[in-house]
Amino acid sequence: MHLVAVFSLCMGVLGCAGLPKGVLTPVQAIVPGSSRVNLLVATTRAPTSDPGVLFSGERGQGLQTTEITVSIPPEENRQVGQVQWPKRLPPDPSTEFATTKVKTLSDLSEIRGWLNQHLPHSRRVLIFVHGFNNRYEEAVYRFAQIVHDSHADVAPILFTWPSRANVLDYAYDRESTNYSRTQLEEVLRRAAQDPSVGDVTVMAHSMGSWLVTEALRQMAIRDGRVAPKIRNVILASPDLDIDVFRRQSQELGLPRPKLTLFVSQDDQALSVSRLIGGDVDRLGQINPAVEPYRAELERAGVTVLDLTALKSGDPLNHGKFAESPEVVRLLGERLVAGQTISGDKTSVGNRLEAVAAGAAQTVGSAASLLIQPR
Repeated sequence: MHLVAVFSLCMGVLGCAGLPKGVLTPVQAIVPGSSRVNLLVATTRAPTSDPGVLFSGERGQGLQTTEITVSIPPEENRQVGQVQWPKRLPPDPSTEFATTKVKTLSDLSEIRGWLNQHLPHSRRVLIFVHGFNNRYEEAVYRFAQIVHDSHADVAPILFTWPSRANVLDYAYDRESTNYSRTQLEEVLRRAAQDPSVGDVTVMAHSMGSWLVTEALRQMAIRDGRVAPKIRNVILASPDLDIDVFRRQSQELGLPRPKLTLFVSQDDQALSVSRLIGGDVDRLGQINPAVEPYRAELERAGVTVLDLTALKSGDPLNHGKFAESPEVVRLLGERLVAGQTISGDKTSVGNRLEAVAAGAAQTVGSAASLLIQPR
């Protein structure tokens, strides 16, 4: 069983092994119909001398911030939910993602200037934290894809922590999330305390969910509660020990942010994580319709989207939240805006064919939604 699981995980990683390195060197990309996504990227990674890589998987000293603009190909040349990686360098901006701007922001005044320039009328900020086995440029391009495809009305901020992007470095990556807790708390605090910001949504994938919950827990312990402007937390395929998560969530103080989970029982990456972690259920792999989870989620007011029935191009079923066109649109149109999806009869809800289950009709209860394929 262990060998089969590890082999499956390695096969998933090999699918990314051919991705080109050095894609962050800016190029001219004036292509009719293309789009631009401008990101603020904060990192605890160590810098490199390669301008196409910028930051390695090793741990750096302090927090460094960069403004990066990514060009997205015209809609007719791409599929929603996918990152069109360059086949070779320099990239072809008409059919591939390309970097068009990289600027180091060296002080708080420059960071505030970026926020003032990119904060939309909604005054909403979205902070994304990636998961295990991600290079810096992979996190940048994936978040740019999510922001573009979701049409989220936000100022997008990426927090990227030191991952060696190696399947055998799971323990190193996990310790790197602990290494980065205080710096993520700092980013969250800055955003929440900025008077121009109306509210903050935090979204994390996989192992990044551990980092987010730990940073929020640390903030709550320090201040007595999570900052009021941090109203929504979205955990996609969270690689969290279910017992540890119970304790973390209890220590977030009151009132807590609204929590939404994306889970999938066929997530093979989390099956491996469960084996490594002592055979304890992972939060991102639970069945929210069965006990004790159903009652616990209802009491906590947690919204759970069960994506098990959705199929994706990811053989590990670990990235459905970003690859499904329906789900990324749901993120932009509803969840990032803090809106409920229970009993959703909008166009998004109709596309998802989401059916509320159990106690989802009760005000304040958990909404357990089964997301069905079209």
